[in-house]
Amino acid sequence: VWLVSLCATQVKAWADAFGVELYSIVTKYSGSLLLQKKYKDVEPTLKIKEVDGLELVKKFSEQMESMLRRKVEAVERLVEAAEDADLNHEYNSSLEFDYYNSLLINDKDENDNYVELGDEFILEPNEHFNNLLVNTTYSDIQLPTNVYNKDPDILNGVYMSEALNPIFVDNFERDPTLTWQYFGSSTGFFRLYPGIKWLPDENGVISFDCRNRGWYIQAATSPKDIVIIVDVSGSMKGLRMTIAKHTITTILDTLGENDFVNIIAYNDYVHFIEPCFKGILVQADRDNREHFKQLVDELQAKGVGTVNKALTESFKILREFREAGQGGLCNQAIMLITDGAVEDYEAVFEKYNWPDRKVRVFTYLIGREVTFAPNVKWIACNNKGYYTQISTLADVQENVMEYLHVLSRPMVINHDHDIIWTEAYMDSALFASQAQSLLLMTTVAMPVFSKKNETRSHGILLGVVGSDVPLRELLKLAPRYKLGVHGYAFLNTNNGYILSHPDLRPLYKEGKKLKPKPNYNSVDLSEVEWEDRDEILRTAMINGETGYLSMDVKVPVDKGKRVLFLTNDYFFTDISGTPFSLGVVLSRGHGEYILLGNTSVEEGLHDLLQPDLSLANEWIYCITDIDPDHRKLSQLEAVIRFLTGEEPDLECDEELVQEVLFDAVVTAPMEAYWTTLALNMSPQGCCCIAPSRAAQLLHTVHNGHPGFSLGRKFLTQKDKESIFTMDHFPLWYRRAAEHPPGSFIYSIVSEDDSGNPSLNTRGEGKRKLFASCFPRHVCPNPFIAASCLVGNTGKFLGAVDGSVMTQLLNMGMFRRVTMYDYQAMCKVPYHHHSGAQPLLSPIYAFLAAVKWLIILHASITVQTAPGRSSALAFSPCLLTIAAHKHKKHDILQPCDTEYPVFVYEQAIKETNGLIECGDCQKMFVAQQIISSNLLLLVTDAVCDCSVFPPVLLDVKEVKYILPYVCSRGTEFHRSLHLHVC
Repeated sequence: VWLVSLCATQVKAWADAFGVELYSIVTKYSGSLLLQKKYKDVEPTLKIKEVDGLELVKKFSEQMESMLRRKVEAVERLVEAAEDADLNHEYNSSLEFDYYNSLLINDKDENDNYVELGDEFILEPNEHFNNLLVNTTYSDIQLPTNVYNKDPDILNGVYMSEALNPIFVDNFERDPTLTWQYFGSSTGFFRLYPGIKWLPDENGVISFDCRNRGWYIQAATSPKDIVIIVDVSGSMKGLRMTIAKHTITTILDTLGENDFVNIIAYNDYVHFIEPCFKGILVQADRDNREHFKQLVDELQAKGVGTVNKALTESFKILREFREAGQGGLCNQAIMLITDGAVEDYEAVFEKYNWPDRKVRVFTYLIGREVTFAPNVKWIACNNKGYYTQISTLADVQENVMEYLHVLSRPMVINHDHDIIWTEAYMDSALFASQAQSLLLMTTVAMPVFSKKNETRSHGILLGVVGSDVPLRELLKLAPRYKLGVHGYAFLNTNNGYILSHPDLRPLYKEGKKLKPKPNYNSVDLSEVEWEDRDEILRTAMINGETGYLSMDVKVPVDKGKRVLFLTNDYFFTDISGTPFSLGVVLSRGHGEYILLGNTSVEEGLHDLLQPDLSLANEWIYCITDIDPDHRKLSQLEAVIRFLTGEEPDLECDEELVQEVLFDAVVTAPMEAYWTTLALNMSPQGCCCIAPSRAAQLLHTVHNGHPGFSLGRKFLTQKDKESIFTMDHFPLWYRRAAEHPPGSFIYSIVSEDDSGNPSLNTRGEGKRKLFASCFPRHVCPNPFIAASCLVGNTGKFLGAVDGSVMTQLLNMGMFRRVTMYDYQAMCKVPYHHHSGAQPLLSPIYAFLAAVKWLIILHASITVQTAPGRSSALAFSPCLLTIAAHKHKKHDILQPCDTEYPVFVYEQAIKETNGLIECGDCQKMFVAQQIISSNLLLLVTDAVCDCSVFPPVLLDVKEVKYILPYVCSRGTEFHRSLHLHVC
């Protein structure tokens, strides 16, 4: 005890000396005191404005509504043009017409002549379309491989739809923020603007069929409740069962979030293929559809088929949902898949469906046998359905699609042009270039009908027009810099699914390639805002309500290594005319107030134009994407032209521009301060960066040579990832905001070319002003050097010494916090059958890439009895999750996981003790280092304490008693749109 007490006194002295010296160094080179003084000097001129969260979210919503309304108007113009063109077009079965086929354009034969349907088509890279080669003056035509490109129906449709070309161009001129516009024909061709070159897959096949896309199906039909009945009697063995399974899968692919479904298999008895869905309909979201597909794949044929009981069960389910006001509240249908029906089934229809015939019955006769064709056809025709015979796998796609035309007839006859908005989906061209939360987009689409009198009564759907809306454009209207250091905006649908959220991770990594997760567009709001356990926020936003909610939350940052404890205020409202809701989050202490400075334009411009200063170019000071003449301007150039009056038409955020001018003036002295330091430092030196209070501008100085110069090659790729973007405040900035004022945050960064670890510091003044210094090499200071325990630098303490970590936990210096990840990926057990594709979670990709962390071992060796001791300085906040190597044969699927994070208790400044390790006692002393996030730990390195297991940070899968879909499959929400049914 006496020895421990003596060591504790000595360690405290070391820690104090270390802290004072370290604080002196980083204070000097960061210039934090000068920065604090400059803001203190101008404090009398500052104004503080309180943020009204409800007013803010309503303002953002109105701007988004206005923007989305412009997209709807563009689509409406296309619908009108297409319908008028069809009205004036006379069908010509012998029509000859050459058009731009997207697969064949610019192709030449062996004689250097353009191939048929492949004339010259000018393509140029366009930044607005992700630098793809496009033609913004003309559209072209894509067809799937199984559609003949000179079929008379195709030629007539393409000829008629030529009228859309000038409308495409006019729409783009009216609203330059528009992206892709298109028309998908019911005959199978796809007109796309701007025109592009379409490439086949590795097998030389064009599999894209616009009629299978969600936007087409949703616009062509109303929401529907469907029960699929499949015959699994003995006669369905072999090819017939294969065709039947493919038919079910194809039907499932035509369903979406607003549809509801169940599947019944019958032979001697009736059974629901998913027992937990017995007697109900479930939302046809992606998870449920994929679950059904796996179960369908396991069906086996045996016994004798009796369809009556299956039909009776189906009618009962549909009636119960209809009377209870559940499901899609629109179309209801039964899909009967069989190779024949022989028993007396008329009584079932008399009891449950006649005379109103509220449920349509579609029948699919499997196989070439026609003996039972009249019976199966009679069932469909007497129940307002459609009959088709499917003899081969090639017949499935076209025959299944026919039911959509039948269900669309009421809309066609009444000419009800429903506007539909799809769930989020991904633009693969952006995989490697954008933040994951900004990859997604939505489509606005409307159906196109024939206006001809002779066809109107029959209800002919000509196709669907649509336009893509990148969610990035929406979130520009709710900029993160207006929401505080931890604030953000997010969007979700009326079904509860995320459209955009900064914590949404739609991608996983397979090798070096990024690929979309299979369930990326069906992530529920409750899986991201998981502290909303009572689903108060989720329910309110699904119902399109306007309101406010406060929650204490645990926010994982740095890929799950750390956690922030925040109190968030949630403000939410609907976006009128859409099924979307907008949420805005403001964190207590950071998003409640805005600091407004005051400076003249002349003074501000003088300092803003200094060569050492750069602006956060993704922040929208001025809108530059409307006028084509402004698109090449950087934000700094746009701000200058706006302030000098060179571009009076520029629309700029005057409040934000005033803030950046003020910050430029206040931080201007930092350049001279750092220049003086740089001129007196060794060539290795360091680079210092001082972001302003809103982090909208950076001052940089680097002394790589005598004197100093600022080179663009100085910043590493990792440094570039630590800058401010439209949707991202860097981790170092967010962590500093939560640290006590006047202290610094330290963290290990990757080793430099010399093999030496570098130390990052983040500092915060009492006004929450930030300064940061990035040493390029280890400073010549005895307190910051390589560890005396070789190989342990960068590792997690619990993995290096489980005995000490266990004691620190027991003594309360650390506490364990359990975190959950509802977007994880887990390995599938080898014996388990699954249709999931090989996947790799972003978390696991991270785990495979990083090492265990402890921060900074000091190079002090202390000799005490009975053996050696070692001293370590480490960060109490730097924690990781256990690393896993991804093997090629591993198959991963979406899952839920939990993992620990260990949090330092700030109130405990020091602790010490003896650990009984069997043959010896292990001494340890832990002491907080002042004005930092470091602890100095001195412990006996000789005493073997391996009896204590390591404290690991393993990720564990959360297991459920029932399949995951059973716990969520019955939760559904009705579309807010009104449809003609």
